[in-house]
Amino acid sequence: MMPSDETYDVVVIGAGAGGMTAAAVAAAEGLRVLVIEKTAFVGGTTAWSGGMVWIPANAKMKEAGLSDSVTDAVQYLASTVPEAANANLRAAFLARGPEAIAWLEANTEVRLQPVKAYPDYYPERLGATPGGRVLEPVAFDGRKLGAGFARLRPPLPEFTLFGGMMVNRLDIPHLRRVGKSLRSTLRSARLISQYALQRLKSPRGTTLHLGNALAARLYASLLARQVEILFSADVQDLAIEAGRVRGVIIRHGARGRLIAARRGVVLATGGFSHDASLRKRFFPAAAGFVSATSSAGTGDGLRLAAAAGAALDTGVTSAAYWVPASLFRRADGSRGVFPHTVTDRAKPGVIAVNAAGRRFVNEALSYHEFVLAMLRDGNGEPDRPFHLVCDRDFLWTYGLGRIRPFTWNYKRHVKSGELIEASSIEELAGRIGVKPSSLAATIANYNADAAKGRDPEFGRGSTIYQRHLGDAAHRPNPCVAPIARAPFFALRIHPADLGTAVGMKVDAQARVLREDGTPIPGLYACGNDMASIMNGNYPGPGITLGPALAFGYIAGRHLAEHNSAAAPAQAREQA
Repeated sequence: MMPSDETYDVVVIGAGAGGMTAAAVAAAEGLRVLVIEKTAFVGGTTAWSGGMVWIPANAKMKEAGLSDSVTDAVQYLASTVPEAANANLRAAFLARGPEAIAWLEANTEVRLQPVKAYPDYYPERLGATPGGRVLEPVAFDGRKLGAGFARLRPPLPEFTLFGGMMVNRLDIPHLRRVGKSLRSTLRSARLISQYALQRLKSPRGTTLHLGNALAARLYASLLARQVEILFSADVQDLAIEAGRVRGVIIRHGARGRLIAARRGVVLATGGFSHDASLRKRFFPAAAGFVSATSSAGTGDGLRLAAAAGAALDTGVTSAAYWVPASLFRRADGSRGVFPHTVTDRAKPGVIAVNAAGRRFVNEALSYHEFVLAMLRDGNGEPDRPFHLVCDRDFLWTYGLGRIRPFTWNYKRHVKSGELIEASSIEELAGRIGVKPSSLAATIANYNADAAKGRDPEFGRGSTIYQRHLGDAAHRPNPCVAPIARAPFFALRIHPADLGTAVGMKVDAQARVLREDGTPIPGLYACGNDMASIMNGNYPGPGITLGPALAFGYIAGRHLAEHNSAAAPAQAREQA
């Protein structure tokens, strides 16, 4: 073995969901594990996300009385991921995904629960389910992390209330009914009181939900097993000896170090969303350079693997997972990116228009499909303008982008240029640079049928998924209402990515492959460093985190079971 500064059984590069899962599994199996994280926080993009984990035929579904089978999942994926490529990886995911969840719940602090009413994104396809395939993290008390709470990446401020209060998705309707329902008012008062007490001792709320709860649970699993985490460290190269990856060469501060890995190295650096050269190489020109991911995803893992002879899987239907996003400036001057996933597009009373002032998509489709329509409409032209258009009733009831419902002082967003306001549709058209007669005709055509809850042009609200994202209290169609009451508003949206689909080729054991299909000994990948097992398709909520946890688990188990005997677990956290 080559001389080194330190020696571990496993070295994991990246502290997102995939990397922390691999580390937690390897540590729980008795291995000595080091996690190297380039930022000052754990959690990656997961900590900002909704935390949804798509795992078909999971045991939680059965416990909740929901039916599913691997056969149904295979049938569903056959239509939503029709390409033959990576069929072996999808088979491994379906076979071992439920196993991964059961193992994590039995051996780590990870706890998940089924979302009973969250349909697959193509519910009309054979094998689809109305809910249960997607799991969400159980709320977590951040105080259990102790001093480590400061190392958990905070959620995006736009998804918190009162400067740091996270909200369970089930509490959102109650917050909207404050003053209208005694039950909702009391529940909301209790939540706010709990948050106020938490802020007496913490810089933000400690009741964690969504992706922040998932990241916290994985982090708690590492701390409980004394996994060492090296923060603010850059991996410069893989150490290779006799054709096998034996460790990593890092720079931590002013010091360079060689860290040996007896069993292997796991790459989980988050893909390349923030690398301009790789985006230009793989993304369509119309995609631009907007990402809703953590800025740490700069392609580190791909470059390390390529230098070691790894093969990239570029034969994907889409190079990224997409979401429409609006841009703004925070009070501190930083640029904000708001991903329009589920909060506004499908609600009744808003439409999306292109540079010609015309609708181009069913606004209630999945965010991935929505952006694919933007890219098609853009026809390769970068920075082509698109806008969401609504009226005063919609803005007040549902909000728009980061502007929350019931916002009295929306004028500050108008003043900053983020939100565009006008007293008429024709005036609004002029302010967003489209022909007034075109936008007026678009609104008139939409309104003519919207008053009856119909959308003959795009069929909005025609599936259970679309209706799920609408407003169940609005009749007759939870996704359709006229745009009629001045003032009128527009918000510019851009194609943005939620993560990359191009990545390293791996086998069913998460081992990184060479061009000839043979594994590189000692090298594994998971998360967005690993090529998309869905080939860039997006069948349902959580299809990035589901495979990240599953293949992180697979990598950790393979490292523990298919190498030499483990050294005793021994670790500490380094600042």
